[in-house]
Parts: sequence; C-alpha cells; structure tokens
Amino acid sequence: MDLSNVRRRLEARESLLSPLATRSRWAVRRRTEAPDPVRTSFQRDRDRIVHTKAFRRLKHKTQVFIAPQQDHYVTRLTHTIEVAQVARTIARALNLNEDLAEAAALGHDIGHGPFGHAGEEALAECLPDGFRHNYQSVRVLDQLEHRGEGLNLTLQTLEAVEKSSKVREDIFAEGWGVPATLEGQVVKVADAIAYVNHDILDAVRAGIITESDLPDAARIHLGTTHSERLNALVSDVIASSWDATGRGPTRPEPLIRMSAPIAAAANELREFMFQRVYLYDRTRSEAERGKRVVTFLFRHYEQIPEAIDSDYCLDGDPPPRRAADFVSGMTDRYAIRLATELGCEDARDWRV
Repeated sequence: MDLSNVRRRLEARESLLSPLATRSRWAVRRRTEAPDPVRTSFQRDRDRIVHTKAFRRLKHKTQVFIAPQQDHYVTRLTHTIEVAQVARTIARALNLNEDLAEAAALGHDIGHGPFGHAGEEALAECLPDGFRHNYQSVRVLDQLEHRGEGLNLTLQTLEAVEKSSKVREDIFAEGWGVPATLEGQVVKVADAIAYVNHDILDAVRAGIITESDLPDAARIHLGTTHSERLNALVSDVIASSWDATGRGPTRPEPLIRMSAPIAAAANELREFMFQRVYLYDRTRSEAERGKRVVTFLFRHYEQIPEAIDSDYCLDGDPPPRRAADFVSGMTDRYAIRLATELGCEDARDWRV
C-alpha cells in the first residue's frame, strides 16, 4: 500500500484554505528531506517539537509563580498548550493552516529558562550578546536539540517562533518583527490572550488581586469571568481579521488584529498585570532570588564549560554561550537543586 496517498490527500485539502493561508507544499527546510508518507510538513514539525526533551522540561518551568507548591498554577507547559488551543481556534475560524499555527505555538516558549522572565533577565545581563527567549527557542529547535543537529524544522515554523515575542506597551507593536505568515501572527496574539487570562487566575489564587480589581475597561469590554474574557478576545480577533479568509475587502497586507476598543482594553489589562502582578513586591522578591541563582549557575559553568553535558550545548561555542545554553535549559527545581549542591546561598532551603 502506498501510504504517501495519505499525505497527498491532506495537501490537496489545503486547496480549500484561504488563499492567504500558508500551504504545507511551500514549506522549506535547511536540509532537504524525503516527504513523510502520512504527515504534511507542518504536522511533522509539530510532532518533532512535542517529542523533544526541551518540550518535556517545560512542565517544571515557571510561568509567573516560581516552583509553586499547589497543583493548579500555570506552568510553561500548560501555558504552551493553552496558546496552541487558542491559535488553532483562531486559525480554523479564519480558514488558515492550523498545523503551522499549532507547531509554532508549541515551540514558541521552548527556549525559556528557569524562573520565567527573571531567568531571562539574568541571562541577558550575563551573556555579552544578550539573551531573548524567542531567539533561544529558535536556537534550541534549530541547533541544540538532537545532539547538536537540530530538528530541521521548516523555516516557516522557525520564523513564527522567532517573532512570537511582544513588547510591554502594545500587543501588536512590531517589537521583534511581524511574522511573515498569518499563522505566525495568530500565534503572536494567541500567546497574549492565553497568558493574560491564565495569569489573572493564578494571581487571584495567590491572593494578590481579586476579579473586582481589574480595570473597568476590561470588565466592560471583555467580561467579568475567565471564560467571558477568552471568548471576547478570541471572537474579536476572528471578526477583526476576517480579511484573512480571503472573503472580505482586499488589502495589500491583511494582518491579524483586534478592534480598537478591544485592543485598548487588552493592553490596559496587560499593563495592570505588569503593575499589580508581574512587578508586585512579593512576586518580584522571588524573581530576584531566581535571578541570583541563574547568575550563580552561569558564572560557575562559564568557568568550567567542560562540565556541561554535550547534549545541552555546542562544543565549539565560547564558554559564555555554552553556559547560557546549559542554564537556560534547566527547570526551576533542577536549577535550585544544582545551585544548592554547588553552595549557592540563595538556593538553600528553597522548597521545590
């Protein structure tokens, strides 16, 4: 039986997608490969990401609250799954390529270090060329995984991962660039929709805020519950981005967007979260402790890069780069345990 008929049937179905959607037959890899018999190129990307060690480690990496003891706090893994769900919902509604959106969503945070953005800040201060988790995600997927060979993902998936990050001021600010594919743009907005909403739940659970503390604009335009906010944001993106289906008035470059009042409410809600949660004294105190642990580990392995397992760095790289790759791959609890063993006072007695 010629199973390649399965893939060809799936590729043929893509002719029904929006004329602005990305077709898997357009996919490009750095190294040429024979097509898979039963999966399209973007399905193959998705599967390769899910089966990596780096993806598994996301289950013990911080989203906002470091090494939480309670079971229901969001981790980097559950965040990633929620982003993929939101991205698929939007992509399906707009008749875009769900497989590309899902692959990019699953890989978008794979380069995050321990202790969330605190760990990222520490590595950015230590590494001469700086450190950004979106660039590190591409590095993990394209170079570090599979013993230094990378996963040979499509350039479309890698580009969407690289440009998934956002600046604080505006969800839709260019920041690190606008993804070339509409599916990549979907992932960028899906990330913001997911993290703002689940971070609210975690902050309420932690007793830092209450639902009634949320800005009036968010409560008026987005609703007063988690499900109402999610539905309002996702529905507005779909309605505001309808040109992406190829069925509305044509524009030279249709972008994934929100309507003006919903975008304003979403940005106000994000800023509220920065001021009341992400930079809250108690949250920030733990974050600063996490930064010191990451800095300690970086300095230690920068001095003895030969102690780093070759699975986590490239042997030919300079010591600072090797140390950054190793430390950024650690989970919160592994970083705390290892730093404790190496004599770091900040890691001592930190429950994990």
